[in-house]
Amino acid sequence: MLEYILAGLALGSIYAIAAASITVTYVSTGILNFAFGSFAYFLARVYYWLHTDHSWNIVEAAVVTLLVIAPMMGAVLYALLLRHLRSRSALIQIVATIGLFVALPPLAAILFGNETINAAPGLAPEPVHVYHIFGKAVSMDQIIVYAFLVGIVVIGTGFLRFTDVGLRVRGLVSTRALASLSGINPSAISLSVWMISTALAGLTGVLAAPTNGLTTQGMTTLMAAAFAAVVAARLRSLPVAVIVALLMGVVTDVIQKYLPASGTLATALVPSVPFVVLALALLFFYLRFGSVQDVVAGGGALDAAIAPQGGGATQARKVQRAVRAKSNALLSFRSVGSLVVLGVVALLPVIMCGYWLTLVVAGFIYGLIFLSFTFALGEGGFLWLSLISFSGLGAIATAQLETVEGWPALPALLVGALIVTPIGILLGILTIRFGELYVALATLTFGLLVETLIFTQNRFLQQGVGVSVTRPGWTATDKSFAYFVLAIFLVVAIFLVNMRRSTTGLALGAARRSQAASTSVLGLNVVGLKVLISALATFVAALGGGLLAMYSGTALPTDFPTFTGLVWLAVLVTVGVRSIVAASIAGLAFTIVPGLFQTYLSGTWGNVPSVLFGLGAIGLAIDPDGSVTSMARRLEDLFSKIMSRRDADPDSRPERPEGSVSRGAGVTALAGAGRKGRS
Repeated sequence: MLEYILAGLALGSIYAIAAASITVTYVSTGILNFAFGSFAYFLARVYYWLHTDHSWNIVEAAVVTLLVIAPMMGAVLYALLLRHLRSRSALIQIVATIGLFVALPPLAAILFGNETINAAPGLAPEPVHVYHIFGKAVSMDQIIVYAFLVGIVVIGTGFLRFTDVGLRVRGLVSTRALASLSGINPSAISLSVWMISTALAGLTGVLAAPTNGLTTQGMTTLMAAAFAAVVAARLRSLPVAVIVALLMGVVTDVIQKYLPASGTLATALVPSVPFVVLALALLFFYLRFGSVQDVVAGGGALDAAIAPQGGGATQARKVQRAVRAKSNALLSFRSVGSLVVLGVVALLPVIMCGYWLTLVVAGFIYGLIFLSFTFALGEGGFLWLSLISFSGLGAIATAQLETVEGWPALPALLVGALIVTPIGILLGILTIRFGELYVALATLTFGLLVETLIFTQNRFLQQGVGVSVTRPGWTATDKSFAYFVLAIFLVVAIFLVNMRRSTTGLALGAARRSQAASTSVLGLNVVGLKVLISALATFVAALGGGLLAMYSGTALPTDFPTFTGLVWLAVLVTVGVRSIVAASIAGLAFTIVPGLFQTYLSGTWGNVPSVLFGLGAIGLAIDPDGSVTSMARRLEDLFSKIMSRRDADPDSRPERPEGSVSRGAGVTALAGAGRKGRS
């Protein structure tokens, strides 16, 4: 038992260092760092490059990586991006940091190479020496992890409690406004916090590499476990986060003592520990407090009162857009523009052939899948990070119904999506009352759980080959299948447009702006609305996953990792999350842009598209509407100016019949008559 406890404490110590870094960053800067796993991976890759590839000794590589490169990386990211995120909404903060999460691993591949590193050296000299405590083996790597955790906790506590700089950090946590009035520079403190946090992320990656491997998947799993401890601490309590992280590590290793060494039970239970911790924490908070809302970090009522709400120019632009939106001419302009883009998209299967046609067909399917994000984030206003898991479930459900049960292709596709939909409804019911941060964390953990527990079952994997899926006979060619997918995309798009124009769409718009006001003032059933959107988003994602398996001919669960789902999100928000046209363009960009790089550029340059997609998601902090929506808005502005000039030109006005009264004059006359009657 002692051996398992010691190993669990080592694992828990790594979780604790990560959780401590995430917690301190959140309470000090107000930003929950969803890019922590990629920070850890990138810096661990730097350490490996220096230590293994260039034969630096451990001390030199560690000092340069953790004390030079990591703080510089934190400072640069703070100057370019992170300092601008504090005033943004929680959703934009999440998506922007997810953009960093997506961009950093392929950037590391470009800089250091594409090799897969399943096990990497840590900070202990190799071969790693093993000591014996009470007859139980403890490696030098484990001792180093213990030492770092104790050192960070002791030094960090002393720094925060007994130093002048620590006092300033604590003052910034309490209220940013009063800290500024007391002569504290919040920007300098935030910069320091990000530099230290980035160094701790690098330390976590280096310490975890010997056991978790130097892979994005291993670092994502590490990040999810740390987030479970942070949620249990309600995003604020550092001691609770550290204690919960240690307990998770111990439980993860101890339960393996009582499980069969070879079997699916151990494979299922061990990775489920963080999800169980997160679920129990959220359930406790809901029963204890009645809701699980985001904690406002780094400030109180005074900070909220003086926070920028948008200046006069911003409000004026909003009013102008609202007025322009009522113009019939502008509505026609939008409709014609959308139809032109969709018409060009519809011509692509005719124009393209061979390899490029396959990319177009796959792009159509991804465009359909991306509409699930449009439903969830664009209409429902909640960020699900597990939609790719529903696509994977839709793929394996379609394959099981068609290949195993002998169903025809189309009924298997439709029923497979319907089978997955109740899972999304249940997830929606469980997370609807959570704040935005908690929803993102819970769904991310859920996606990792599905990936670990379900997608690893040999019934679906078939020794890595997957289960075969066939197309309907009349879609045997790529061109016919492309138009089959495009027809489904248009049906979903038309449904979405009609829903937006209905009372349900108006109610969803009101709920996105203010859920509390929608419930208390308007009397809307916000829970029911979000459950409906959860069902629609799940169905569309599962339907797209089934089509993807049908097109490739195989349903392989490993094609749907959670990390790739974050890339999907980054691609869509880069283009525009609420636009139907943007979903189709994003789907094509996700397939064609990498195809261009792989065809005309070789080697590590194939990672450039992922970097660009991540940078596009980061750009959401500057323009929340996305590139396509932003471009459409500029065209609308130009169109409005042209229309305004035409209306202002007397020669361009149509002659009014004699005796007629303009609409404006009639309104003025009625208003004057009303005033005369009242007087």
